[in-house]
Amino acid sequence: MPSNNSSLVHHADIVIIGGGPAGSAAAIHAARRGFHTIIVEQSPFPRDKTCGDGLTPRAIYQLQLLNIATEITKRYSSQGLKLHGFGGSVTVPWPNSVFGQVGSAMPRIEFDQLLHATANAYEETNTIFGTALRAHMGHDHRINSIELSDGKLIKTRFVVVADGVRSTFGKTLGRKWHKEEVYGIAARSYCATAYSNEPWIHSHLELRDNNGNVQPGYGWVFPLGNGHANVGCGALSTDRRPAKINTKKLLHFYADKLHEEWEFSTPEKVTSALLPMGGAVSGVSGKNWVLIGDAAACVNPLNGEGIDYGLETAAKAIELFDDHVDLTNLWPLVLRENYGNAFSLARTLARALTYPQLLPALGPLGLRGRLGQKAMPIAARLMGNLISDEDHDFVARLWRGAGSATRRFSNTPLWS
Repeated sequence: MPSNNSSLVHHADIVIIGGGPAGSAAAIHAARRGFHTIIVEQSPFPRDKTCGDGLTPRAIYQLQLLNIATEITKRYSSQGLKLHGFGGSVTVPWPNSVFGQVGSAMPRIEFDQLLHATANAYEETNTIFGTALRAHMGHDHRINSIELSDGKLIKTRFVVVADGVRSTFGKTLGRKWHKEEVYGIAARSYCATAYSNEPWIHSHLELRDNNGNVQPGYGWVFPLGNGHANVGCGALSTDRRPAKINTKKLLHFYADKLHEEWEFSTPEKVTSALLPMGGAVSGVSGKNWVLIGDAAACVNPLNGEGIDYGLETAAKAIELFDDHVDLTNLWPLVLRENYGNAFSLARTLARALTYPQLLPALGPLGLRGRLGQKAMPIAARLMGNLISDEDHDFVARLWRGAGSATRRFSNTPLWS
């Protein structure tokens, strides 16, 4: 339960910095293994975060393991994607996979609160609302305590850093974001709509600004089942080819184009964010600490989705604490083994999309006619992070093989 204890010294087996989806999921897994955990969260719940709010079947699968998926899908569930652009549209149901065929969406202000409440229902878990200021290291280079800005000290055996894309606390431990790799810039809003129960997530791959120029990204409409939809847009960028756009302005232009079709209200609660993606960070672990989720750039470069990876890395990190091993090199190895091939290929493809000539040339081929009907289900499967280790079909083998090849030629190793 949340702690208002004024004591200056606390003790925990695990301190988790950040109470978002990854942090709360880590706390749930830790409690199930008998670890006494303290979550350090800056803002009391409910609080909002910039996000598309979409939950792929891969995310729903993880939420089933946490026993809260039904609470989410009973209000709204999605059947798959509708991809639009360049004069064509393709409808792609979620593929039959180990993750299931049900997706969903829930505003982060509700989703995060639900996960946090679930974590704090365990007697092993407490939350302290405040700001983690610094870590104190022992002579063995292990973190032995976390100091908060109000003077509180939490003595601990392990630390999980789950403080999101900026990872302010991660930076104090040496986390570095490599902006020469592709990253995302995105804006999201909420629009009232009569079609909030539409069972398909909509993505517009032909994203144009008000001058008619195609942008290296996509727009989205994620129905929420509550009278609103999450409406947003994102663009891909690198230091060499920065996306020189105002995402908030582009969002308003995009929503206005869809106004008549969706009966949208004026976009509200418009926020924006930068997204490190594809494992393009270093300094993600030490002897007894790890970065997970967005803090470790566990975000799909093809669509900006990261909740599923946040939930997965939470579980994988807690599993390692059972063995009391040095995590400095082990944690990056775990991330590479699980996501290395997929992320390497995805960020290679995403980097190619930052060339302005590519989308106008390939977009019509992918979204029109018979080729689109065959190619787009594959693209949707990749964009939805829906290839698992259990998949051995041609597309899965090709994806893993191409990913392995791109890793060998990468200038920036994943989680280096």
